[in-house]
Formats: sequence, structure tokens, C-alpha cells
Amino acid sequence: MNTTNMLLAAPELWVLTMACVILIVDLFLREERRGIIHMLAMITLIFAAIITLRADYLSEGLRSATAFNGSFIRDPMGDVLKLFSLFVLGIVYIYSKFYLRQFRMFRADFYTLSLFALLGVMLLISANNLVTIYLGLELISLSSYALVAFDRESKRGSEAAMKYFVLGSMASGMLLYGMSMIYGATGSMDLIQIADAISTRGGDDLLLVFGMVFLVVGLAFKLGVVPFHMWIPDVYHGAPVAVTLFISSVPKMAAFAMAFRLLHTGLGELHADWQQMLSLLAILSIVLGNLAAIAQTNIKRMLAYSTISHMGFVLMGLLPGTASGFGAGMYYVIVYSVMSAAGFGMVILLSARGVEAEQLDDFKGLNQRNSWYAAIMAMVMFSMAGVPVFVGFFAKWLVIKAALDAGLVWLAIMAVIFSVVGAFYYLRVVKLMYFDEPVTESPIEAPVDFRAAISLNGVMILGLGIFSSSLIAVCMSSFGA
Repeated sequence: MNTTNMLLAAPELWVLTMACVILIVDLFLREERRGIIHMLAMITLIFAAIITLRADYLSEGLRSATAFNGSFIRDPMGDVLKLFSLFVLGIVYIYSKFYLRQFRMFRADFYTLSLFALLGVMLLISANNLVTIYLGLELISLSSYALVAFDRESKRGSEAAMKYFVLGSMASGMLLYGMSMIYGATGSMDLIQIADAISTRGGDDLLLVFGMVFLVVGLAFKLGVVPFHMWIPDVYHGAPVAVTLFISSVPKMAAFAMAFRLLHTGLGELHADWQQMLSLLAILSIVLGNLAAIAQTNIKRMLAYSTISHMGFVLMGLLPGTASGFGAGMYYVIVYSVMSAAGFGMVILLSARGVEAEQLDDFKGLNQRNSWYAAIMAMVMFSMAGVPVFVGFFAKWLVIKAALDAGLVWLAIMAVIFSVVGAFYYLRVVKLMYFDEPVTESPIEAPVDFRAAISLNGVMILGLGIFSSSLIAVCMSSFGA
């Protein structure tokens, strides 16, 4: 423990401290003063972002800096992902406050668990050691299991949490087993030393190959790609919308960082081997995710299968193993998190009187009830479908280009075909909003901060598409492209 280490890990230490503070403060608050918890959580995110922006190692001319004997790394990629994680979680909190109050679940547990999950996200993004990766992953997982069961009176939520826990434990076990094999083959837990050992000894060691397979299996589960996707529809459907909103956005950025650290930093010498595995996982996810989503009448399950498809596109960015490919994958996962937040935010907005608006029919005639909210949801759907001008189009274009750069023309063609197939179920929502009669004429009410956040979220989807070059440049420069 020294000053340098503490400064490099300052954002994580701040989030940890404030999560503990909120946990204690809640003990002394009456029910009607719980708004203080929300305020403290937002302050936590704001100051964590400010601390992250003070990247002193960059002012010293360094591309990256390590702490705690190399197990923790600060670099531009990590800082950008952390900043967007904090931003998206801030939006999640604004949406969730309205939902939790409406459904009588406004408790500090949601904020403390999500902040501990955020700590895991930030730790995983900066992990440079197998132990640190596992620690960050388990922080996210354990917090998420509890969040899914947040509604204590929901049998569906308890069932979803149990499924998530059992399957997540199996995936964590396989990941840990793979890590032990990698350690046995290379004699190190440090990713840089693992890469050096593979470079020196070669990648023909059977133990090393088996370890890589187990790592990819664990990684695939955390991303939720086929055939390790079985938990996503049930968890998205069973959890409260506020929790689904969180799980579908912030942890995805950590999963991408985990993939980059493990596959590129640690196992870069085995690129040819893991590229084949990821290309198969990517195409299976894109095909099954889009086909299964067409059959859904529940929008939470539809967006769950949509997530599986989108994670397949994220994997496409990893395939070339180049800086531009990683930049494309990072851009896609950031864009997806913003789109997913807006989509589930609209579900929360339409939920009323203790009933979630989780059926597609709940969106019927939305344009007649409120044209601005219908326009926001339409922008979300168009962007997810990859319609030009919206930010989702540029995200898909970049990862398809990455697949072409990797020589996987067949994968790029299949991705384009199933993007068109997937457009059907997104446009179905638009059709319901603009061409069907509303099932209710009741006004849509929400607090000022919610209306401002959902409007900003929708405008971002259009604005980041029209002015896409800036964010793309940030993502590419994070990897030196």
C-alpha cells in the first residue's frame, strides 16, 4: 500500500467507501427521508467520474500505469468504460427511483447492491491478473443475484434469482477451473507474464488449450451468448424492471473489458484458436437471438433475446484481434448500454398502479397518448434495428467491418441478413405505437428528472448517430488505433 497505488485505484476506493456509508446512513433514516439515499448515490457517481477524469498517469506521458504489483491497471480503455458505466448507472438510478417508489420497493438495498456491483464492474475493467478478474466478476455476480430477488413478494423473481444463481455458479466454477489450468501451464496469474510464457513456450500445451476453452465458456456465460444464454430470458422477465434495466446495461461493459483483458492481453498468442470459438458463438447468438425474439409477446423477453443477438455483434469486434476491432467492439457495447437503458426506461414510464407494462400490447397507440415518448421509443427501436442515421447503425457497421478485416466474409454476410430479420420485431413495436388504437387513455405521468433523463437518452441515440465520429475516435484511440 503506497500513495501511487491508492491514487490509481481512487475511483474504486471512493465507490467502496460511499457504498458502505449509504449502508450505514440508511439505518438512521425514516421511510419518508429515503430520498437522501438516492442523492448520496448520485453524488457517489458524480465524484467517481471526476476522480476518474483526473488520470495523472496520462499527464506523465504514460499510456498506462499499474498498481498493487501489476494486478490493477489504469489505461484509456478502462477510463472510458468506467466513465460510461457511471453515466449509464446515473440514468438507471433516475429511472429506478420512479419505479421503486411506484411499486413500494424504495429501499437502500437497491443502491448499495448496485454500487457494490459497480465496484465489481470497475475492478473487472481494470483487472490485470486472474485473481483480480475473478474478484471483480464475483462482486458483480453476487450483487446481481440479490438484485434479481429484490421484490421479496414475487415468486417469479425468486425463481429467476435461483436459476441465475445456479447457472452463474456453474459458469464461475468453469472460469475458475480454466484459470487454474492456465496457471498450471504458465506458472503465473499475471496476464502479462502469462502472455510472455505462452510466447516463450508456444501454445501447443494441451493444458493451456483446455484452460482457454474453459475461460471462453465462462466469458460466454457472462456475456449471455448462445449456447450459454439460457439464463437471460428468465432473469430479464422475472426481475423487477429496475433491476433488468441495470443488468442489461452496466455489466455488459465490464464483460467486454474482461474479454479484452483475457483474450488479447493474456492469450493473444492463441488468437487463431479463440477466434474460431468466438466466431461460432457470435453467429449462433445472432441467429438464435433474432429468431427467438420474433416469437415474443412480452417486451422484456423480446429485449432479452435482442441482447443475445447484440452480444453476438460485440464478439465480432473481438475477432480480428486488432486495435480497430477492439475499438469497434467497445463502441458497440457502449452504444448498446445507452440503447438498452432507454428501452427499459420506456417500460418503466408506461408502468402504472403497480402493474408493469411488459406486454407489447401496452405500447399500442402510444403516439396518441404522448407523441414525444412514442418518438423516443421509435428512435430506440430504429437504432437497435440498425437503421441509418441512428447510432446503432454505425455500431453494426463497424463490427461487420471488423469481421471482414478478420477474413470472415461469411460471418459478415450472415450478420447483415439477420440484422434485416431482426428489424421485423423492432418495427413491430413502432407499428403498435403509431397504427394501433391505445388500450387506455390514461395520461403518462413522471417526475421532472425522469422526463429529462428519458429525453436526453433518446436524443443521445440520434445525436451520437449524427455526430458519431467523436465517440468512435475516442474508442479507437483508447486502443491506439
